[in-house]
Amino acid sequence: MFKRTKILSLGLAMALFTTQAAWADITISPLGTSRPAGQESQVQSQTGMNAGAQSPDQVQPQTGMNAGAQSQNPAQSGSRTDAMPGTQTGTLTPSASYSTKEPVSLNTSNGAKGSVMKQGPDVSSQNAGGQAGLSIGANDGPGGSTGTAAKAAPGGTAGAAAGAAPGGTAGAAAGAAPGGTTGTGTAAGAAPGGTAGAAPGGTAGTAMATDVILQTPEISAQAAVVYDVTHGKILYEKEADTRLYPASTTKLMTALLVLENADLNSTVTFSKTAVTNLESGAVTLKLAEGDRVSVKDCLYGLLLKSANEVANGLAEHVGGSISGFADMMNKKAKELGCTGTNFVNPNGLNDPNHYTTCRDMAKIAAAAFANKTLCKIGGTLSYEFPATKNAAARTITPGHKMLYPSDSRYYEGIVGGKTGYTSLAGNTLVTCVEKNGVRIIAVVMKAKSTQYTDTKALLDYGFEKAAADTASVAAGNENSLPAGTGNVSWHKWIHDGTSWRFELADGSRLSNCLVTIDGAEYAFNTEGIMLTGWQKSGDTWYCFKENGAMVKNGWEKDGDKWFYLGENGAVVKNEWRQDSGKWFYLGSDGAMVRNAWIDNTYYVGADGIWVQQ
Repeated sequence: MFKRTKILSLGLAMALFTTQAAWADITISPLGTSRPAGQESQVQSQTGMNAGAQSPDQVQPQTGMNAGAQSQNPAQSGSRTDAMPGTQTGTLTPSASYSTKEPVSLNTSNGAKGSVMKQGPDVSSQNAGGQAGLSIGANDGPGGSTGTAAKAAPGGTAGAAAGAAPGGTAGAAAGAAPGGTTGTGTAAGAAPGGTAGAAPGGTAGTAMATDVILQTPEISAQAAVVYDVTHGKILYEKEADTRLYPASTTKLMTALLVLENADLNSTVTFSKTAVTNLESGAVTLKLAEGDRVSVKDCLYGLLLKSANEVANGLAEHVGGSISGFADMMNKKAKELGCTGTNFVNPNGLNDPNHYTTCRDMAKIAAAAFANKTLCKIGGTLSYEFPATKNAAARTITPGHKMLYPSDSRYYEGIVGGKTGYTSLAGNTLVTCVEKNGVRIIAVVMKAKSTQYTDTKALLDYGFEKAAADTASVAAGNENSLPAGTGNVSWHKWIHDGTSWRFELADGSRLSNCLVTIDGAEYAFNTEGIMLTGWQKSGDTWYCFKENGAMVKNGWEKDGDKWFYLGENGAVVKNEWRQDSGKWFYLGSDGAMVRNAWIDNTYYVGADGIWVQQ
């Protein structure tokens, strides 16, 4: 089928190859029985015998990335110029190594034995010295496709994109890598580096064995959820997806958006709409049109007093109008993974189109209480609100009774919470508690004065179940610490409802860095969120699996193009590679070449495999 004017024997090809000049030209010619004039492209590699110019004839298949190969931007379309964290172009080196499986002494002055800087190099378009870093955010991959990375199986080998595998035999499993190797993958829901059912960073079999049989709590409220934020698990649910009125628990979303989009020292000027767009009996701080209050004071009024006109004023200040702010609320809800939520106002007053679910509210609460400023404001037991037109300065206090140590309903370890009530919503209550390194959120909706007894039962059950069902590092190793360990803690994975983060033993969290955790490399952006998908350092692409681990020595697919990630995790370019006995050529952009002649000698077909003639 493929006729050539000249056919070189493998021996002759080898001889010619070894005598090439130090800078050899590898010519790639598109499909055709002879090289079409004017349609060729060239790939420069260093010496003819190095890894970057390896021939199918040679006997060194699984070599790593050619350090000297000419580096060319894999895909210009949609690529980002911002950068995070990096050292030299094309080379990413972990700045530190951590383990979740060994205790860390807290007796040292910096709080964590052996810990290093939590942040990596400067996060700008280029690092000091003009060295590009690792780009963050949603990148188009090296194949130019929209979105993040090929859907590699978490923890699996080789690429796992859908579709027939290049080089795969008929009937090969979807997701097989070039050469027909199928990714093994870890079950969905596993924590970074972990296996389904294991604690974050853990492996199967690390969970505590237990004979404890927990009795499911009896909840009077119509709907409820217990969410283990630390391990990203729902521990209990009752009508978790039923759409109900959230009442003033809505204000958690309002506060979160204000903190993300406004300066605490800026001033809110209250409009007539803000102070009059209320229903009868709504809680207020008696603000009037023209009152000017700082955003900071307004947030205290919002979360402690639950003042509804304050919510309106903040919404107008941030969103331009109440409806504009509602659009922002709905966008944020979708970003957090909410599927049964729609907001039309910032305060939660009755509206048939204003609703959420217990499951969605748990996600919103997890994000809200991940904000330290919100926790500080919401957990304040007494605050002096400034004088306004209709009222002198007054002391405001929170409505959540579990916050007060002197109250019989107080719950140890409480981080914060929000109450709510309307005639249609009934009693709603959101509560966040952290104990023994585990953070749990309880959500109760449509209760009839049982919100506190229901919440206590939910929290008690949640902490018992978390201790029994997970391999929490603190709980799982507490009784097996080495003698003389003293004051110790643990590095651990944290899930905030939407993203994975890594918390060190001293309580600080990693950000803006590439580190090794339990033997695998992970990257974190400036906000401390673990990165996944395609990321770029200078002109070099890297890929992180869905479980966060950097892909090494494996194939990944982006769009319709296959790429090979080498020993150091970088996309390999200008190199022959062998997989399952089949040879493939990776071009100057790193993509596997198809339907072309390589060096006017070797032909690769539509599946990218070298056709031996």
